[in-house]
Amino acid sequence: MPSSFFSIASLFHLFYPHNCIGCGSDLIDKDNFLCLECFDNLPYTNFAQHANNPLEKKFWGRIALVSAMSLFYFSKESIVQNMIYELKYKGNKRAGYFFGNLIGKSLLNSNRFHADVLIPLPLFEKKEKMRGYNQSEILCHGIAEIIDQPVVKNNVIRKVFTETQTRKHRVERWKNVENIFQVKFPEELEGKHILLVDDIITTGATIDACATEILKIKNVKLSIASFAMASY
Repeated sequence: MPSSFFSIASLFHLFYPHNCIGCGSDLIDKDNFLCLECFDNLPYTNFAQHANNPLEKKFWGRIALVSAMSLFYFSKESIVQNMIYELKYKGNKRAGYFFGNLIGKSLLNSNRFHADVLIPLPLFEKKEKMRGYNQSEILCHGIAEIIDQPVVKNNVIRKVFTETQTRKHRVERWKNVENIFQVKFPEELEGKHILLVDDIITTGATIDACATEILKIKNVKLSIASFAMASY
């Protein structure tokens, strides 16, 4: 191969770098998002395969779920934190779609998830416009491609703006999300098994608040899926 090819390729990489979103390494194929080392070190939970897993136990006595799963454990300064940051704050929708595919494959390999419809945890309308997208919706579309079920976006809404939960203590998180969700057309979801999708679950306060409204729908069933669950 002529040396001119390598110089052109090097220049292209200099101005349009393609790096691993887990560790930043440039030892990565252009069609991938993670290097082999990061991919091998992903902290899978395997929750989709097991009833009474830690995520399901988190909601015991709070909301009635059919099943719940998170694909990965989340911890600070980790590969998973970098992946979520890439999706939420750097606008990497293609990566989010890929993450959704991973969740979908985990659901497909389990016999515990049989949803009729996927609903992304909604953002407040103005916040979504500022960001340009809802990261949970991106995950939903990635999941939907694998499990072949529809995504419903604008039925369940966040009707009140809330400050970020990141710096709030546990009790503050619960108070911050009370009565902030609304189901606009409950009749359209009657009798459905809904999969509610979020990017990361920590205390579960926001999911709990949204799920509480969804479970008011007649004859509805509810399951939960997230990309990650905080391990602290």
